[in-house]
Amino acid sequence: MNTLILYATKHGAAQEIAKRIANQMDGAVLHDLKEGHLPALASFDCVIIGSSLYAGSIRKEAKAFLAQNATQLDGKQVGLFLSALSTGEEAKKVFDTNFPAELLQKAKAVSSLGGIFDPKKANIAERLIMKVVTKQSGYISTVDDEKIRQFVALMKA
Repeated sequence: MNTLILYATKHGAAQEIAKRIANQMDGAVLHDLKEGHLPALASFDCVIIGSSLYAGSIRKEAKAFLAQNATQLDGKQVGLFLSALSTGEEAKKVFDTNFPAELLQKAKAVSSLGGIFDPKKANIAERLIMKVVTKQSGYISTVDDEKIRQFVALMKA
């Protein structure tokens, strides 16, 4: 199975998760949606799309990709992931508000795989928000390797 893993990230968490997925999928091609020029989607049987969240929304690059390539994803195995510190019911709401319903229905795997907050990569406003919201100011990683393994297993099934 030829797999393309597309990600949109601000501080690198979605990229880290995309790399961990790629490490478990032979020959997967990684591509940062900020880089623009995409590999030819027709060359891939499987497309995995992931994004970090900012104020409850996926990155603009991911939104643009989904809007411009919805028909090209027809007939492909699709996986969707979020890089977010929160999971569970809150993540389901984020998927429902940020991804087209028909894409969510056809996706083989849909999961929030954890997130990373690195205060060294955040601006002062982001650090303040994290301190107020989470009551923490240091490095936080909730990236879940078991969830990543389950996500990959669903994609390979």
